[in-house]
Amino acid sequence: MDANIDDKSESRLYIGNLDLRITEAALLKMFSPYGKIISEDFLWHTRGPKRGEPRGFAFIQYSTKEEAELAKEKMHGRFACGRPLVVRLAGEKCLLETADKSTKAASEGHKMLLIGGGGAMGQTSRTAKIAAIKNKLKSLEEESSRTKRQKQSDNIY
Repeated sequence: MDANIDDKSESRLYIGNLDLRITEAALLKMFSPYGKIISEDFLWHTRGPKRGEPRGFAFIQYSTKEEAELAKEKMHGRFACGRPLVVRLAGEKCLLETADKSTKAASEGHKMLLIGGGGAMGQTSRTAKIAAIKNKLKSLEEESSRTKRQKQSDNIY
């Protein structure tokens, strides 16, 4: 069973940075030349003031890994409604986010956690949100103290 799950993730694409004017039909039309699409998940806001509006990303499942890789190669960075599409294997998205969190981009991740709407981000526990705020404050304080030290050392010379 695990091999089957891996095969699915290798042929499933994440499509991000979608302009809100792009419809499901337009998305399918853009991606169908590269292979047989077996499923598509176009994500919508399910609550809040943007309820019913597109969330700006989707997932497309191709029948083979090769089709998904071809679509990724051809469509990543291509402009649609004036915005460059972000296309990557769905499994890669998770790996990239994990790698980002271990670098200085961690503060960006916390910002996303606090302002992210709906979905898993919206269901984040209060404790996790507080921890994210504390981490952000800590990084800002460290940055501020580094700047002060730099100014003091500049004044010494």
